[in-house]
Order: sequence, then C-alpha cells, then structure tokens
Amino acid sequence: MADGVPAAAYSPDLNPVEGVWAHVKRSLANLAVISLDRLEILVRNRLKRLRYRPHTLDGFIAGTGLILGNPASP
Repeated sequence: MADGVPAAAYSPDLNPVEGVWAHVKRSLANLAVISLDRLEILVRNRLKRLRYRPHTLDGFIAGTGLILGNPASP
C-alpha cells in the first residue's frame, strides 16, 4: 500500500526486486553460457556482489518511489 492506496496484485513498478533482476540480466546480456549450471553460478555470483553495494540496492528501492520508514508499533 502506497499513500493509503492499495497496490494491484502485481505491481512491478513498486517491486524493488524487479530492479535487481534487471540489473543482473544486464550484467549477463553479452555472455554465452554453455550450461544451466554455469548460468546458475554466474547469477549467484552477481547477486552476491550486490550484497556489497548498498547504494545500488538503495537505488532499486528509491526507483519504486516508495519511502521506507520504521514499522509502526501495534
């Protein structure tokens, strides 16, 4: 829910994971992969590298236009 308006069941523009996958796919775009096992290794490697780039991850969240705050206490 953004600004009190319920989101659609699937809202890729509000999902920061879409940005992560787009980033990973771009990084693999020009590679020729011989096997699915090798592709899995490359994808895992790209995802691990993102763990050490917090500003990039913050950018994926900022790209949604959503604002993160502290969760409200019940």
